[in-house]
Amino acid sequence: MSRLWIKEGSFITMASHQPEVLRGHMVVEDGVIQYIGENEPAASVQEQAVIINGQGLLFMPGLVNTHGHAPMSLLRGFSDDQKLQVWLQEKMWPMEAKYSEADTKAGSDLAIAEMLLSGTTTFVDMYDRMEQVAQASIDAGIRAFLARGMIGLGSVEEQVSKLEDAVAFAKQWNGAGEGRIQTMLAPHAPYTCPPAFIERIVQAAHDLDLPLHTHMSETSAEVQQNVDDYGKRPVDHLEELGFFTRPALLAHAVHLTDDEIAKLAQLDASISHNPISNLKLASGVARVPELLRAGVKLSLGTDSAASNNNLDLFQEIRAAALLHKGVSGDPTVVPAHTALALGTSMGAQAIWHNHIGTLETGKAADFIAINIDQPHFFPRTDLVSHLVYAANGRDVEHVWVAGKQLVKHRQLLTMDEEKIRSEAQASFERLLT
Repeated sequence: MSRLWIKEGSFITMASHQPEVLRGHMVVEDGVIQYIGENEPAASVQEQAVIINGQGLLFMPGLVNTHGHAPMSLLRGFSDDQKLQVWLQEKMWPMEAKYSEADTKAGSDLAIAEMLLSGTTTFVDMYDRMEQVAQASIDAGIRAFLARGMIGLGSVEEQVSKLEDAVAFAKQWNGAGEGRIQTMLAPHAPYTCPPAFIERIVQAAHDLDLPLHTHMSETSAEVQQNVDDYGKRPVDHLEELGFFTRPALLAHAVHLTDDEIAKLAQLDASISHNPISNLKLASGVARVPELLRAGVKLSLGTDSAASNNNLDLFQEIRAAALLHKGVSGDPTVVPAHTALALGTSMGAQAIWHNHIGTLETGKAADFIAINIDQPHFFPRTDLVSHLVYAANGRDVEHVWVAGKQLVKHRQLLTMDEEKIRSEAQASFERLLT
């Protein structure tokens, strides 16, 4: 039995998506929150617990990043200020074609280290050679929801091979890492996967009882291509192919009509809002206020470090709070408490992880500690406001996943940061040759 007692700390619980600030104590036992409250725990608990002094720290649920491509961290800064299709087809795909397993591992380690150091405890990832991403996640101790991404632009034989790989990965790794790794199936996008291929992926998801993940309606050009190719916008197209008969997570969903928003709410689909990547690639601004009002399950993602260019989810939280104020002219549309929920409790809900995302008795002990004894956290007016509008990932002091400490005083405990940086640089230089 392992027991941790955080004594006299400030806690933001996010219960019911509400960031209530609690001053008190939290007890973690064998990876699960056993107690959180204002009063000290029982004397018997105190005698057997490792004690952490909570003074000067603000404890909150770990951040949930619902869309990314971890190995692409090797391509950070390689191609900036390009239109999406130019960036993707002329820059990213040719470089990614050179990737080896070692490159995938190096990029994954770099991304995971960056996420942990900035407070992300769960991430969603779609890529190739996902065994490397999964093993890196297990070794680091982070929680991950992973899928082998499938682009279906090749021959039928290539499609079959990719689907077989994706199914094999999903079967082998689902539940790995003491349950911290979960899997899904992921056609890349409606415009890169023929309808028959998507239908086969949907059937495989039914057979394996797995969720689905895809890019959708990221750009207006992509939506128009879908109409030109199939006579339907992406939401109706995917619905016709049975995509929403499985739990579905949609990345981006920038260009939606009122009818599509209503339909996605009715279909209980989840959306990963990636504000900074969408801005950098000039993809547009998602209709977040309308999605929230419709009750669509919304969350936040960074996308890859190649299009962001960092994996600090605190920046996405701040962008989500600010961007939609500026676009709508209404400062009330995404208040601070909603933005924080998008990166924590609502993020967990969007990926069907009901055991994380809040600090409550019985939930998994995935949490972080923010150093609030810094100038930008004073005066102590509103800690939630400070987290959203003033904080960043470098304020994260400690990180725990499933009760295990992974970051202590901003030092990684399960990863060799110096080695990770060196291997990432070497991999990038090899890719340039």
